[in-house]
Amino acid sequence: MKDTIGKAIFLGLGLAVAGKEQVERTIEELVKKGELSKAESGSLTEELVRKGEEAKLRVEELVRARVQALMGDDALATKADVERLEQRLEALERRLAAD
Repeated sequence: MKDTIGKAIFLGLGLAVAGKEQVERTIEELVKKGELSKAESGSLTEELVRKGEEAKLRVEELVRARVQALMGDDALATKADVERLEQRLEALERRLAAD
């Protein structure tokens, strides 16, 4: 049982890398071994997928925050910043072409 819990924890944490298919295969293995009932498998799969997605989002937020802290808020251009600059550049090019 301790091994099953350990597998479930690692499965949930590794979901961001492994994907839903891997979760389903591991759950199927546990059902075949009799460590998990078929009825429990569906809800466990859903729960692990949900927790994996939540963990993935938290990690992404942490990484984003750390990068911003290291680089400073103004060090990296956002997509909106780049789009604004492209629009200004296009306007300047049109003005130069008209002259």
